[in-house]
Amino acid sequence: MAVAHGGPVTPAKVAESVALVGTPLYLYDEATIIAKCSRILAMPNAFGLHVGYAMKANSSRAILELVAGAGLGVDASSLNEARRAHLAGIPLHRVMLTTQEVPSGEDRVDLERMVAGGLRYNACSFRQLEAIADLAGSRDLPIAVRVNPGAGSGESVTRNTGDKYSSFGIHPHDHARAAALARERGVHIGAVHVHIGSGGDPESWRANIDRMLAITERHFPDATTLNLGGGFKEARMPDERPADVDALGRYAKDRFEDFAARTGRRLTMVVEPGTYIVANAGYLVTTVIDRKSSGSDGFDFVVCDGGMESSTRPLLYGSRHPFYVVSRRGALRSSEFVAADPGEPQAPRVVVGRCCESGDSQTLDDHGHIVPRPMADPAVGDFLVVGGAGAYVSAMALVGYNSHPQAPEVLLRRDGRLQVIRQRQTLGQLIVNERSLEG
Repeated sequence: MAVAHGGPVTPAKVAESVALVGTPLYLYDEATIIAKCSRILAMPNAFGLHVGYAMKANSSRAILELVAGAGLGVDASSLNEARRAHLAGIPLHRVMLTTQEVPSGEDRVDLERMVAGGLRYNACSFRQLEAIADLAGSRDLPIAVRVNPGAGSGESVTRNTGDKYSSFGIHPHDHARAAALARERGVHIGAVHVHIGSGGDPESWRANIDRMLAITERHFPDATTLNLGGGFKEARMPDERPADVDALGRYAKDRFEDFAARTGRRLTMVVEPGTYIVANAGYLVTTVIDRKSSGSDGFDFVVCDGGMESSTRPLLYGSRHPFYVVSRRGALRSSEFVAADPGEPQAPRVVVGRCCESGDSQTLDDHGHIVPRPMADPAVGDFLVVGGAGAYVSAMALVGYNSHPQAPEVLLRRDGRLQVIRQRQTLGQLIVNERSLEG
């Protein structure tokens, strides 16, 4: 909230959003999103910069409209994501499709139509390159190739997408083979793409620039663009430090300029942030519905109406998100970003949800163990707000688990209005495609 990252989301706005749609809900801050877009567009560069928003972080239509209006393109991770971006009014030429899919049938027909209409296609495997070669070669449509550089870095093992343990991209032993196929089939590879992981070590991201320039020089002489992907680490918690995108940009600028001086090739730089743009612009707002204790040698449980079905990141990754306790009247009772109020004593507590699942807790480490966190003593009816929830939270929600519907989304506009950008799913919508037994 305001005490965390300087945005206009206040405890009073939390209470107002609850009055609007109930809980659980996702609350986003337009001003923070626009500010982050402006910041990344100002990233230092040598010969031009394009920014593609990794829409898998949060693919809600209103969010897409915001980032596109701020000047960003879109990085889509599936054909359906590309379709959604286009349905949101984003021109195909501003969308890059980077996917593990190999479309066939009607999907293949649709992909060809979209590529012919300007969609930028990124071949992520030798098979994908073979499948697109005839279309790209016959129509002189430039494409990109995603390469696996053989080294990666992520905030956890499961978010490392750049080494031998990752299936993403064309692996090093196939780089030369892919380049040869492109030459044989008359395919113009205009861009080389890489993504080494999400939230990893900035030093690894920096080192990968030199690695990718070497791969581009050796195998892809016609490429005019080097896409370095995303993965910029963001600080959700008070003790975390975000990546310095300005410093990374300055390093990249120097390396691109050295490359140009040596080869005569002035490459455009592309980055594809997701978390960086929206993570700290979002909050999961829940209501405390019960209190439990497992005894003097156990834990003090805060039971909320939004848990793992609303945010899977603690269960999947052991991710930490900041907690805020807000009274039902809209007063801040505790925050991990400000010193404790002497009148609000804090104690270690465990936040759990309502799912019938032992892993339904927002206070887990990366081994799945419960780690109590200090907070005020919430009353039933108070709001437990989870910060840093703008990225990979609503987008990765377990919609339908225990038959819990998709939660609504509310956007705090820059003029102070609250706008519902996604209605709460109904039970009827949840089961609309089910069919009963016949006979």
